[in-house]
Amino acid sequence: MFQHTDDIVDGASRSATTEGPIRHEVFDTLLQVLDDGRLTDGQGRHVDSRNTILILTSNLGSQFLVDQSLNEEQRRERVMNVVRSTFKPEFLNRLDDVIMFDALSTEDLARIVDLQVDKLRKRLADRRLELDVPRPHGARGAVLPGGGGRPRAVGQPPAKARK
Repeated sequence: MFQHTDDIVDGASRSATTEGPIRHEVFDTLLQVLDDGRLTDGQGRHVDSRNTILILTSNLGSQFLVDQSLNEEQRRERVMNVVRSTFKPEFLNRLDDVIMFDALSTEDLARIVDLQVDKLRKRLADRRLELDVPRPHGARGAVLPGGGGRPRAVGQPPAKARK
């Protein structure tokens, strides 16, 4: 079955986004954690999850978060419609909250790249090496709108948006 908790969450994410409805074993495992506060593997061993905070992430409905023609309320409603059509009510009713994050702007991405480049410069300086990254750097083309936190591979052409 699953070796680690992150296997469960990753399985739920892949199942919900690429294979259609969430797979039953993933769904049942998450419900077991939420209901009983424990996991039981195939050999009957238990893992205590009573004092565990589960943070589940998804890109479900992310296309609506970047849609500038929608106001904040419309974005939330459209995303929640996708979430409700993907997950069963008995699962959603056990969640304390659903938080939606704003999409990162190009300026946000550029600041993140600057911070990471500065961090790398300091590490290289310890080895008496220098790094020169001309501005503007690759932040603009590194992430696809609506793709969430999944960056494009360097040198990979932009994928066409799904409709």
